[in-house]
Amino acid sequence: MTRTAEKIGALVREDSSFEEALEAIRRKADENGGEVEWADVRDDLSSGQWGRLIEKGILVDGQDGFEIADRSAFDDALDGDGEDGGLADDLPEIDAEESKWSQWDKIAGVTALLFMVGYWFTSVRDAVGGVLDVALGPLATSMPFYTVILAIAIMTGLYSTLLQANLMNMERMGKYQERMKAMQDKRSEVQDRKKEAEKRGASEAEIEKLDNELQQVQEEQMEAMADNLGMFKEQFRPMVWIMLFTIPLFLWMYYRIHGTGPQTIEQTVVMPMVGEVEWQEGVIGPMRAWIVWYFLCSMGFVQLLRKALNIDMSPDTS
Repeated sequence: MTRTAEKIGALVREDSSFEEALEAIRRKADENGGEVEWADVRDDLSSGQWGRLIEKGILVDGQDGFEIADRSAFDDALDGDGEDGGLADDLPEIDAEESKWSQWDKIAGVTALLFMVGYWFTSVRDAVGGVLDVALGPLATSMPFYTVILAIAIMTGLYSTLLQANLMNMERMGKYQERMKAMQDKRSEVQDRKKEAEKRGASEAEIEKLDNELQQVQEEQMEAMADNLGMFKEQFRPMVWIMLFTIPLFLWMYYRIHGTGPQTIEQTVVMPMVGEVEWQEGVIGPMRAWIVWYFLCSMGFVQLLRKALNIDMSPDTS
């Protein structure tokens, strides 16, 4: 009973319209002898809400449709007579809908994947590099190429920082982390209580009660792990846009350095602690000199930019 009440409580806290949806399901179930079908309630709730109820196990397969898994707990939760929801009541509320990607995010992701093909196919790399060379070619012929890479690193560092600051919700990220930490702390607390009970020779009934409590926390953790996919969506959303703008620039640098583009750049550079090396030469394992130089410039500038703009990329857990 407790698990069903907790699930219903969590859904209502997530979206208050769930309460009306659950009332409609109860009403139709009573009218139909305990079972309900999607066609019966489609005017009272969305298909997404219907799917969530099935996913959470509140509705289960019946003979001709779906039935409420635990009717008494269902009624108690809706009528306000249910037991305390336990750990779930103490967790921060997170609107999963806010973590969904927009249509433009999805288009950006697909386009970035198409650009990535250029790393393996010369024809794609030459096509992208040739287009960008119209704008960046004069820059490459008017200054040393290491300064061109520095300029690109500064540019990518600037828009990467701004995209992360504007597309990633640090408050929601903090809620996801707070939720995971609360569940881990609760699990550790129950495990410690069980160990203490076993040491003092507690009764089998007390040990069994603690086992049930631990199992409940573990079930809540498993459910939260599924919900926490929103955290990974939140983290990866700005990365998609960063890749969309950065991959073509990498393809252009490859186009210029590795012989497929116009040969108007110097082929060597003097790097700190390494000395004079060719751009194509590996300096840190397989990482070539131009890639190492780009990352050194980019990482240094990003840190300076965040300090200058007072941008904090740590999750807000306040």
